Amino acid sequence: MTVPHPLDNPARGSLLGAHAWLAESYHDVLRYPEDIASFLALPDRPRMEIWSDVAALAGRHVTVILNPEISIPSDWEILNAVSGVQMIDSHVDPAVDSEAVVLGPSDVLEMLDLVERTRPGPFFPRTVELGTYLGIRRNGVLVAMAGERLRPTGWTEISAVCTDSDFRGQGLGTRLVLAVAAGIHERGERPFLHTQISNVNAIRLYESLGFVLRRELKIMVVRAPSN
Repeated sequence: MTVPHPLDNPARGSLLGAHAWLAESYHDVLRYPEDIASFLALPDRPRMEIWSDVAALAGRHVTVILNPEISIPSDWEILNAVSGVQMIDSHVDPAVDSEAVVLGPSDVLEMLDLVERTRPGPFFPRTVELGTYLGIRRNGVLVAMAGERLRPTGWTEISAVCTDSDFRGQGLGTRLVLAVAAGIHERGERPFLHTQISNVNAIRLYESLGFVLRRELKIMVVRAPSN
């Protein structure tokens, strides 16, 4: 039997590894607290019967599933199904950035405001606890950020890459991706990331930085039935 790659089921690998201290569980189902991330993790080859356990753990909360091989029960709501890509570090040249500052809990309101303006993807009040987040400020205002999210063994996901529209075209996102990658490399891990397959500009940028396509996948946003 082929041994699964850590990135085949990255949310589960993360919740069994570096983020085990955050994991909520019910039988063989794992999830992050809802104010940290929406990811729910199933076993690599789940039985259909496991969905009753998923419902017991997730309740009516919206849940995100990255595993593309599973079938969603017909009575579950599929709120969104996005085609995405998973890209991995092939020849990224990381670089510490002297202007980048580490962001923490005291910066969350600013981070949430930047996310609201730029829409890079889900970001919650405690998402900052998942790893190192770096930002760049101009005149005291947070205008760009990027950080770490999922952490399966040997890997760290770069996420929440965003720049205020008034400051785009200055390479701030590129600088922050490389700065976050520098911290990941320092731990002896490799960066990876996810983005929508339709986000051609982002994919081209990441390719220019040394990321390569590993696989395509479905990012499923689902909710348990009400009964």
